[in-house]
Formats: sequence, structure tokens, C-alpha cells
Amino acid sequence: MNGKKCDIGIVGLGVMGSNLALNIADHHFSVAAYNRDAARAREFLREAGASDVVVCGSLGELAASVREPRAVMLMVTAGAAVKAVAEELLPHLKKGDVIVDGGNSFYKDTDLREQYLKGKGIHFIGCGVSGGEEGARHGTSLMPGGEREGYERVRPVFEAIAAKVGKEPCVAYLGRGASGHFVKMVHNGIEYGVMQLIAETYDLMARGLEMKNSDIARLFEQWNRKEHSSYLIEITAKVLAHVDKKSGDWLVNLIQDVARQKGTGIWTSASGLELQCPVPTIDAAVAMRHLSVWKNERDLASRQLKWPHHFRGEREPFITQLGNALYAATIITYAQGMSLLAAASQFYKYDLNLADVARIWRGGCIIRAALLDKIRVAYKARPDLHNLLMSPQFGAELMARQSHLRNVVGKTVHLGIPASAFAASLSYFDAYRSARLPANLIQAQRDYFGAHTYERIDQKGTFHTKWN
Repeated sequence: MNGKKCDIGIVGLGVMGSNLALNIADHHFSVAAYNRDAARAREFLREAGASDVVVCGSLGELAASVREPRAVMLMVTAGAAVKAVAEELLPHLKKGDVIVDGGNSFYKDTDLREQYLKGKGIHFIGCGVSGGEEGARHGTSLMPGGEREGYERVRPVFEAIAAKVGKEPCVAYLGRGASGHFVKMVHNGIEYGVMQLIAETYDLMARGLEMKNSDIARLFEQWNRKEHSSYLIEITAKVLAHVDKKSGDWLVNLIQDVARQKGTGIWTSASGLELQCPVPTIDAAVAMRHLSVWKNERDLASRQLKWPHHFRGEREPFITQLGNALYAATIITYAQGMSLLAAASQFYKYDLNLADVARIWRGGCIIRAALLDKIRVAYKARPDLHNLLMSPQFGAELMARQSHLRNVVGKTVHLGIPASAFAASLSYFDAYRSARLPANLIQAQRDYFGAHTYERIDQKGTFHTKWN
């Protein structure tokens, strides 16, 4: 490096950290890298080849190798590791330096960490990073939040390495505090919901219609060329068409039906409850992952609690309905996620620009989809839009497809094939458009057994009745 100071430091050379470092170097920024496992650090140095990268033997050496004000990005496991590395870095940093946490940290931890480091004179940026290995290497979606001054130090690097849609980089300063990690959490929650909807669609075709994997894959391929166009629909077609070389069977048929998770979906559901902002499609997706783990119980129940999965009716019209139902439910899932972001922005004073959020999700990230450009336009036209369902375009699209969504949900009931995410999406739509819900009865019950009082529609004030 001939004594030249690096533009940025990276701590953690796992899959994401190493690929981000190489991406940064590809864009003519120099990188100082460190990994606690020296063997992995040496391996990365070989991978980097002639890239403008220096591998350091300690955090102190890394800090000394980065130009001031220093910017160091942590790509380590969320939780205790972030706290430990930040503490170890502190003695080697000066006032005005920047630490970026690029992991999937819980947003409340990020808030505490930012306040602590602010007291030390250090800027802390909680930055969601989405796109997996491929995105990290060739263009990712970045969701930074924290003090703007700290973000400005890393902005040129982030704008260079972000995925591009047209010429627009998929990164934007989102707001104060933990806004970046909150947005990334909701991104993952939407991801849970859409993945569950796609899985239910596949299940209805595979078990309900007894379609071959190749035919289902071909259908997803066709859908991906139309309004469904998205990364998740694209990879679903590829996954379903993949043949296991050893057995000659479809690989997806050989994969155990137990879905794991790392917690971001659960956090999204919990945040929805805390902020009184329902996200039932995401809740259903989380619950179904939990239920999938009960494999032994499900195997036993399948032998004792039988119901025939015999489809009756015309198949082609139903497949058309299923495609429209999937699109409608996907809109509703995004609506729930964006509504949660709006609620959090108000409660935590993030001051999120939801048009910007939709813009930076259009490329690089897992939930990237053609739909997001419409969402960006909707929030650009009406920044105060409380719910996407009230957007004229999305409202019209849902009204045009709601009968198909209803027919699909009804068919799943008759078939005995679980479709919790579809049902939750429809129920959310119906509840949102209901001028009156049966909550009046619930409030009367609460007053009956707990004297919790109620309000009336014909008089102002609060009331209690002696029901006995």
C-alpha cells in the first residue's frame, strides 16, 4: 500500500464481509480488512489477488490503516459480537470516526449502541444490507440510518457498491437512530410473507392440482415475465426445475419440509404488535415456519386426521385465479410492511421517506420486484399515504382481483390444504375496508367482566353498565 491510508475498513471476512470488501475494491476504493481467524484472513488475501486490499493482523492495525475520519464496517454476527468488536475498536478510534454495523442487528440494540458511542464521540450507522452473497459481490441494497454526518463519510463508497436501477444506486440515507435496521427488519418480514405465499401457491398446484414440478416451474417462469416479475418468483422457477444429479429426482422433493429462520420475521411481528399496526400475512408466515418444525407430530396427525385433497372444477381457470390471487396477496403484504414503516417512523421519529425505501428495494435486495416501482410512485405522489390499499392504482388492482383471491382461499378450505398467508391477506383486506367491525361486542364483554368501560356512537364520554 506504500504507506497510503485506506478508504474504509472491514471487520469480518465471512461470505458477506469478503464479498463486500471485493466489491468496494472493484470500485476503486482501498480496503483494510481484518478477520479474527488468521487462516481465513490469509485465504481472503489470496482471493483478493491484485485488488486494492490490505489484510491487517489486529483491530489496532486496521484502525491505523484507515484514513481519518476513520470508517470501519462491521460484518460480524449480530448481537454480542457487534458489541464486543465495537468495544475492542474504541481505544483505536478518535472523535468523529464512524462505525457501521452491516449485520442484521435488532433495531433496539442499534439504538442503545448508537447512544453509547455518541457519548464517546463516535458516529454509529446501523445499515441493513440485502442481496446475499451475489448482491454483496456485485451490487446490494443498502439501508443506512444514524447521524447524517456519519453517513456522509461512507456515502461515496455505498453509492458505488450499491445495485443500480438505471443510474440510481439502491441506497439512501433513511433517517436517525436505528431507522436503517428497522427498515431492513421490515424488508425481511415482507420477504417471509411473500415466500410463504409463493410456497402456498406451489403447494396448491403440487398437491391440489397434482401438477408436475416442470409444469409448475414453467408457470412461474411465465409469471416472472409479467406483473409478478421479481427475484423470488424468478428463483422459484429455477428451484422447481432443478434436478438432483445423484438421484435423478427433483431436488425440491428431496428437501426436508422444515423451514428455519434467524429471527427477523419474529421481530417484525413483535414490532407490529407493539406499534398496534397489524401485519397478519407476516405473522402467518412466521407461524407456519414454527409449525413446519413440528415434523414428527405432523407426520402422526397426517395418518390420523385425514381429509382427501381432491380438486373439483376446471384447472386452467383456477390456475389463472391463483396467479391473480398471488399478485393481490403480494400487494397486501407490501402494504402491511409499508404501513408498519410509517407507524415506526412516526413513533420513533425516523422521518422515513417511503418513496426512497421503495426505490432502494428495487434492485439488489431479496424482495426486489417490478411492483416496487409502482409503490415508489404511489408514495412520491402522496408522501402521507397511510396504507397502499388507499392508493388509487393499488386499490383498483385489488378490486379487480379480489374475487379470484376469495375463490382461491375458498378452494383451499375445501381441499384441506393450508394457506394461512392467503387467508390472512384476504382477512386483512376485508377488515381494513370494513366501516364497522365486531369490536363493539368485545368492548361490551370487557366492560361486563372487568368494568373496562366503553364509548358510544350516540353520546360523548366513557360509560360503564351494571350488566347484572
